[in-house]
Amino acid sequence: MEQIIQIDKDAFLYLNNLGNPSWDDFWRFVSYKFTWIPFYILLFVLLIKHLGWKKAMVVLVLTLFMILISDQVTNIIKDSVKRLRPCFTKEFEGLIRPIGCERRGQFGFTSAHASNHFALALLIGMVLRKKIKWLIYVLLIWAAIIAYSRVYLGVHFPLDILCGGILGLIISTGFYYLYKAVERKWDLDPRD
Repeated sequence: MEQIIQIDKDAFLYLNNLGNPSWDDFWRFVSYKFTWIPFYILLFVLLIKHLGWKKAMVVLVLTLFMILISDQVTNIIKDSVKRLRPCFTKEFEGLIRPIGCERRGQFGFTSAHASNHFALALLIGMVLRKKIKWLIYVLLIWAAIIAYSRVYLGVHFPLDILCGGILGLIISTGFYYLYKAVERKWDLDPRD
């Protein structure tokens, strides 16, 4: 385990130090939670267009509940593991670019950004996979870019985002099966 942690720290230092001040604002923008509101609205419009209002509303409610669960689980893990964020780790003082540490909690394992965005990407991608085959790939790349932004900004180690992403995918898979069960039970046309 110590070797894995050391590899994680080395990978973080390498990736974080690839940063350049001319890109800092871009990565802050990518990581900012309100940046993606128009994109979320677009995803909801796609759900309405391809599934109809009733199914789109079911997916919306399940998505909101899924994000709430994902967020709370990551907070429980953070409070249990208590792994300091890179920007709060003494051994990294002067070695990293701690761009995004203002107003952050002290602990970073696992990343809620990664968990929430990978969960959203997989759920919407799976729900719409028969209608828009390529969408799931775009959404997973989008989630990976947001996850990477957390390393760039100095607020998460790569292992934080990897484990957060895996957690999000697991939670999302459960919610996808819940969606399929609701679809069958409420007779929401399960042919899709």
